[in-house]
Parts: sequence; C-alpha cells; structure tokens
Amino acid sequence: MHAVNRRAARVAARCLVVPLAVAPLLFAAQPAFAHTDLVTGSPAEAASESRPPQTIKLTFSDEMTSRYAKVALTTPDGEQGAAGAPQVTGRTVTLPVKPGLPAGSYTVGYRVVSADGHPVTGSYRFTVEEAAPAPAPTPTPTPTHTPARTPDASSTPGPPLPVVALAGGLFLLAAAGVSVAVTRRRRTRHGS
Repeated sequence: MHAVNRRAARVAARCLVVPLAVAPLLFAAQPAFAHTDLVTGSPAEAASESRPPQTIKLTFSDEMTSRYAKVALTTPDGEQGAAGAPQVTGRTVTLPVKPGLPAGSYTVGYRVVSADGHPVTGSYRFTVEEAAPAPAPTPTPTPTHTPARTPDASSTPGPPLPVVALAGGLFLLAAAGVSVAVTRRRRTRHGS
C-alpha cells in the first residue's frame, strides 16, 4: 500500500510542478505577442485646430519600418491631403500635408504591422476651424524683347557640321576610287 501512495504522490507532484515551472515563461513571453498601438497623434484625436497642420505625426508603441507604415489624410471634400509619402523615424511616422487646405473635418487613417506580424489599422478625426491662406502666386517673368539681328555676310552660318563631314568623306572615297582605277589602268597598259 505504501508503494501505491508513493507512486501517486510522485505523479501528482509532477503534474503540479511542470505547469508551475512553465507558467512564468508564458507570462514573460506575453509582451512579444502584443499588438502595436497608437500612443499619440498630432493633431490629436477630436482636436480643433485653428489652421490646417503642415504635418501629421503619429507615435506608436513599437518601432516602425517605412515598408509597413501607411498613413493617409482625407480632407473634408474627400480628397487626399498628403503632400508625399510618410517618413519613419523610430516609433514616429510623419506625413507631409498639402498647403492651402480648406476648413472642416479631417480623417487620419493608418495601417501598420505589429511586432507579432499582424496588421493594425485605425483612424481618427480632427477639425480645422479656418482654411489655410492661399499660397502667394509666384511672379512670372516678363519676356524681354530683343530686336532681331539682320545677318551680315561675316556672320552667316555655314552648313552644319554633319553635312560637311559627310561631303568630306564622300570626296575622300571618290579620290581613293579614282586613284585605284588609275593605278590598275597603268598596270594593264604596261603589262604588269
């Protein structure tokens, strides 16, 4: 009877010790499986800005790579407000914004990849009270009028260079042909 009790005690101890030994490992591994979260946004969610921002800055809980970080800005009229591709620096993704955008409600949308490889998407809205001032028009240079020159004999251009080269090449080819013909004729006359 003692042998059966000892055996049962060993089996019970093993069944309790193994799970207790593995449990800390499972809890320690939890952060590796966490999803990436948006920590802060600028402009912030539900913010009311006096003017349209020049950039959108999103900071995430994990490091980002430009390959997997996508950010978009939708204007009140449904157009894209981005002035280029998002730039990634560490955990921050910055999106340049077009100048001269209207007042109204804007939507920031993002799609990033978490540390465990899962895509994480989200969006939020902010409001702009006043439209951005229209960019100042760039002055167009006024054309200057230069009087037409009348060509004189000394400034009349000659034929273009490729024509001259072609004519010279043909002349040399013809001269070589005549020289060969004259040499053959002389040899046949003299019997050589």
